[in-house]
Amino acid sequence: MATATKYIALKTQIPGPKSREVLDRIEKATPRAVNPYAPVVADRAHGSLLYDIDGNTFIDLTGGVGVLNVGHTHDKVRAALHEQVDRFLHTDFTMIPYESYVRLAERLNTRFPGGGPATTVFFNSGAEAVENAIKIARMYTKRKGIIAFERAFHGRTLMAMTLTSKVHPYKAGMGPFAPEVYRVPFPYPYRCEYAGGDLNHECDERCYAKIESALLLQVAPEDVAAVIVEPVQGEGGFIVPPKSFLPWLRQFTEKHNILLIVDEVQTGFGRTGTFFATEQSGIRPDLLTMAKSIADGIPLSGVMGRREVMDGPGDSQIGGTYVGNPLGTVAGNAVLDVFDSENLLQAAQVQGAHLMQRLRDLAHDVPQIGEVRGLGAMVAIELVTDPQSKTPAAELTDRVLQSCMHNGLLMLKAGIYGNVIRFLAPLNTPLDVLDEAINVLSEALRQAVAQ
Repeated sequence: MATATKYIALKTQIPGPKSREVLDRIEKATPRAVNPYAPVVADRAHGSLLYDIDGNTFIDLTGGVGVLNVGHTHDKVRAALHEQVDRFLHTDFTMIPYESYVRLAERLNTRFPGGGPATTVFFNSGAEAVENAIKIARMYTKRKGIIAFERAFHGRTLMAMTLTSKVHPYKAGMGPFAPEVYRVPFPYPYRCEYAGGDLNHECDERCYAKIESALLLQVAPEDVAAVIVEPVQGEGGFIVPPKSFLPWLRQFTEKHNILLIVDEVQTGFGRTGTFFATEQSGIRPDLLTMAKSIADGIPLSGVMGRREVMDGPGDSQIGGTYVGNPLGTVAGNAVLDVFDSENLLQAAQVQGAHLMQRLRDLAHDVPQIGEVRGLGAMVAIELVTDPQSKTPAAELTDRVLQSCMHNGLLMLKAGIYGNVIRFLAPLNTPLDVLDEAINVLSEALRQAVAQ
């Protein structure tokens, strides 16, 4: 590939000899279920750049799978962690509390979409947050049913995996699953099943009617505790629903006295141009789950919600030994400091607009880009064999990503067909870094299409 680079610097073939040696050790020491996606072994990283143990420099747009909205090893986060390591590492907050947990909860509560009294409790992972949001909803409503959506991803623990829609690789052979989970359609404008694929009023209304019919065909509304939804589907393919969807869903849940849980694990912390994507709909959820970019790579997650709902469980009914750990909470406070000092919400909007324009220009020349879509900096392209049939081009997607990787650009795919390339760049990524990444992607696409 002849693309000129300023940031990417490859000194060896990929993988390099040192990385190959570690990859061989990984194959012997670990099960195949955790085989690495990228054939490079990290040495260090900062901002949007990752350096492997062979001395190669990559542009990293994987974002740790959406974890690094403030970038690798942000200076404020590193400083907060270094200071905390010298003070204490663990107490279990419910045994001996610490101020950083309280401060982070207070700061996040002020950002609850729709406003009003809110409280926050912390956990370790996004899946844990989802599991506990379901517990809270059931304890508050005294109901058992949960409604989830097609193509949803909510995690890999039992309840979270049950809520997740994608069968391979997440669910195949893993049953039996948790009971009382009911699945309904999620609006997919590019592949609308109800009005020829056009994003229009007829498509929206028919999809919403299909969701409402689930209460007649699957479960009685008085037995449903909550509906859980991603404002933009992440692993499902960065699918942005119509603007009317969340307001309609909020009205639907209120009509039937059902709680609304918004899963902002991937959309939260500025990814869509507002701190939480839900803000753009103007609604107030009952519960909100968060994780990933909350602490810049330190395991931490949370459930935020209306105070009366959050108080549904009694003393010690939710929790865990490591939840809301001190390293995570000081990192989380540092992340909020970065948002305040660097205006990352504006940066996300600028990044998203820049990506959308560059990718739409590319799509004019590459018809296999079926759609460019996104909200804020949560941007993706869906690859198809041709724009008329919209047949998912999974093999083409794999060739493109492999070519990018061997030319210094790390990216991830998504979607139930494996044909969506997603952008998860840190929100403070300089635009010229993004331009270099798009140039590499463009060349990879053109070569793969020509094969």
